[in-house]
Amino acid sequence: MSSPLLTVSGLTKGYRRTGKTIAAVDGISFHIEPGETLALAGPSGSGKSTIGRLMLRLIEPDAGHIEFEGGDFLSLNGAALRARRARLQMVFQDPLAAFNPRATVARVLDDPLRIHGITSRRERPRRIAALLERVGLSADLVARAIHEISGGQRQRIAIARAIATNPSLIVLDEAVSALDVSVRGQILQLLLDLQREERIAYLFISHDLGVISAIAHRIAILDAGRIAESGNARTVIDAPQSAIGKALVAAAPKLNRTSVRDAS
Repeated sequence: MSSPLLTVSGLTKGYRRTGKTIAAVDGISFHIEPGETLALAGPSGSGKSTIGRLMLRLIEPDAGHIEFEGGDFLSLNGAALRARRARLQMVFQDPLAAFNPRATVARVLDDPLRIHGITSRRERPRRIAALLERVGLSADLVARAIHEISGGQRQRIAIARAIATNPSLIVLDEAVSALDVSVRGQILQLLLDLQREERIAYLFISHDLGVISAIAHRIAILDAGRIAESGNARTVIDAPQSAIGKALVAAAPKLNRTSVRDAS
């Protein structure tokens, strides 16, 4: 049996508010296997997005360990951290906020190639065209500004940027929640295709249990910064054991039991 791609142990992050420290993440532990999707679900304020940002070290934990691809991720700094980040990417809910909206598609995709020295300057236009094709977009978009294209196209660009560095793990923070239903299904299918062909693992953060049921292998349900229960995604959603899990399922619209993963 292969070693986990990512192992998180005792991860803790607190914030000071009105003179008190509030634990946003309180001793979280989990792992992700190569090519696996682990979903994080929970109510607002349960710590989902904080965990995602901790994975990329956009913020630093107060305690705990993150082992990624067999190494201590929290011990890295400077050039070593930048090099390792090429293997661990993130897709946000709103790429219009994550990117400079006036930047062109070419600039958005050129940046990771240039920063990580992935290909020569001469070869980058060809690489950018290949990335666009990989996510189902035309190379004709390269001169368009990010604010000039649709939400679905922007999210495909965000995914293209994430895969530009050949990552083994992508954190997706509510990456399909702002999209309409038809576009959401297309993006989920794209993610599944990439996972099957490239063996990319996903940490899939979402409040939508229907989407999680369709795409995730396993789920961890969070409550006040702790994992209330975890297991096979469909099993946990169909028969939650924790109080917060039961509340989430009861509050959700009627779940679509047709799995994008099963249909692919």
